[in-house]
Amino acid sequence: MAAEGHGPTPGEYITHHLTHFQNHKPGGIADFSVINYDSLFWSVVLGVLAVLAMMAVARRVTSGVPGRMQAAIEILVEMVDTQAKGIIPNESSRRAVAPIALTVFVWIFLMNAMDLLPVDLIPRIWEAGYAAAGQDPHHAYMRVVPTADLSITLGMSTFVLLMVLYYSVKVKGLGGWIKELFTAPFHAHNPIAALVLAPANFILNLIEYAARTISLGMRLFGNMYAGELIFMLIALLGGAAAMSLGGSLLWLGHIIAGSIWAIFHILVITLQAFIFMMLTLVYVGQAHESH
Repeated sequence: MAAEGHGPTPGEYITHHLTHFQNHKPGGIADFSVINYDSLFWSVVLGVLAVLAMMAVARRVTSGVPGRMQAAIEILVEMVDTQAKGIIPNESSRRAVAPIALTVFVWIFLMNAMDLLPVDLIPRIWEAGYAAAGQDPHHAYMRVVPTADLSITLGMSTFVLLMVLYYSVKVKGLGGWIKELFTAPFHAHNPIAALVLAPANFILNLIEYAARTISLGMRLFGNMYAGELIFMLIALLGGAAAMSLGGSLLWLGHIIAGSIWAIFHILVITLQAFIFMMLTLVYVGQAHESH
């Protein structure tokens, strides 16, 4: 993380914390063969945890007075079901999509919540493991917020796109969907005008699909990446406090700033999970509409 003999500079500290544990060496040319092992590990672990938690609650459901966990899950289920009923008109589609939307909300919330852990907690444990194994701890990279990784968020938004395409074909038929690609949004009753407008309609529909997918992934990534970076800057404030003669005031600022941002960030991580879930329902609902 730093050159031998001195502590890391602020730039080195942030760069180290923003570097993924991956199959390519840091500083190399990024391509589609890059695999961020840390993002994959934490997203899978938290996804399994989300499913197991909901399964455990489902097995212990009681018709009497519910426990706190059951009450929380019931509130979430009712919220998602209410939103799905108002957005997706087809009951069969709703039965399949609503549980996916619920899982997406819980999964993204847990991944976002990793940002609330102390910035150096897991990376320091990982560095200690490297050192114990005889490896250079300065090259022990570990990022623990999967949603601050663009490949994860774009992967999730691509899955939403595949759902939209599936329901577009299922509801309208393959021929009906292809016809819609070339006849909407600019409709023309004249065959010649329809033929002229077909390329423009097709391009606009492709742009719409791409824009939805990219914006859905980028929105979540941007918010979580910014939140992660702010936590690092606040951590640097605490580091400056430890080395400054006026450290007591800086340390107080570090505690106050960290606490305020953590409290505000609880709203951010919840809101971002809710937005992703709602847009998933909205996009699937729009796939049922004819243009």
